[in-house]
Amino acid sequence: MSAFIFELGLTLMHFLWQGLLLGCACAVALTLLRNSRAEYRYLVACVSLLACLCWPLFDLIQRLTGDAAAVSAALPGLQWTDHITGDEGTRFMLLNSLRGIVGIWALCAAALALRMIAGLLWIDRTTRRPSSCQRHDQLRWEADLARLAQRFGITRHVRLRVVDALSSPITAGWWRPVVLMPAALVGGMPPDLLEALLAHEIAHIKRHDYLINLLQNVIETLLFYHPAVWWISNRIRLERELIADDVAARQLGEPRRLALALSELEKRQFSTHQLAQAANGGNLMMRIQHLLRPAPQALNWKAAIAMAGVALACLSIYAEATATDKNVSNRVDARIDIKSCAKPVYPQQAFKESRTGTVQLGFLIDPTGKVKKSRIEHSSGHADLDEASRTGIEKCTFKPATKAGKPVESWTSLRYVWTLE
Repeated sequence: MSAFIFELGLTLMHFLWQGLLLGCACAVALTLLRNSRAEYRYLVACVSLLACLCWPLFDLIQRLTGDAAAVSAALPGLQWTDHITGDEGTRFMLLNSLRGIVGIWALCAAALALRMIAGLLWIDRTTRRPSSCQRHDQLRWEADLARLAQRFGITRHVRLRVVDALSSPITAGWWRPVVLMPAALVGGMPPDLLEALLAHEIAHIKRHDYLINLLQNVIETLLFYHPAVWWISNRIRLERELIADDVAARQLGEPRRLALALSELEKRQFSTHQLAQAANGGNLMMRIQHLLRPAPQALNWKAAIAMAGVALACLSIYAEATATDKNVSNRVDARIDIKSCAKPVYPQQAFKESRTGTVQLGFLIDPTGKVKKSRIEHSSGHADLDEASRTGIEKCTFKPATKAGKPVESWTSLRYVWTLE
């Protein structure tokens, strides 16, 4: 198994406690900011979600660059390989577990990525279709949308499409933004209320929320297995809708009109679209209350006690993981003492036939540095070359692996390359 898969598996496992720590920190910050502006909570949630991506990414880079295999120049043909120290059973179990973890993660992430791509393709295909409403209705709503965009200070053209297979206005795109309007709302909702919903969508375009939403979907796809990622991402969407409501209400000068429009959406029980900005996102009743009668939120002490318990558990896991990493980092793998080695003798028949190859060998090194056992892990394809390299390097002396400064028994792997000079 390649070093990349091994380190990726460890990174995915470590994110279990890292994500829990970030989720707890985000929850504490949002609780403290519960009565502050939605923009502050939105910023905290966005930073937390970005940290969920950057922390494991940085961790993976550190793992890959910190454990690069060393190549010995003192003994031609001898090369170190990626290996895992420890007893045979633990080594085998760990390798197979990480291989399975990475395989399942890759399969699920690929399925979610295909789902996201399919949604984006649907939006793109929908925007290219002609609107399903009559020509004069289309021109009217395009004029209203252009007027709203101008009021919001948006200079670029905002397209409008009326779609049958849709239940709520949604916004897609940033460079060439488009608002998709359900055909059912064109004739089923009063024009002034529908205009309020369009103002909400224009607020998303003004704030470039579509780009942030795409990044959210990417992070959700990569870190789908952690509940903290979904919770933080959901809070981002909730706070984003509150901000868009505030921006739209200020431009309209009528918070009540937007609240009535949201109330109509709530009655129709529309579904939420995650790949685009929708007017029915978040908790509609909470958004209506926020527009009409915002009230300070009291601290839920029961939830605070539960969160404190989760935080303590998180700190405990963090301390244990840190201690484990420290123990691992204090372990030094066995290394061959080049000065004690002689170059393996080229088998005479193999030399005559100009046979070459690479053999991978495994050696069990005892605490004194002597070879206790040896094996051929991957043959060069020639039995005489394999045996010659094994018996030759078996006579070498090794610097034993150490743990916390004490010599320990361990397996180590290396390759020997047979070449003709």
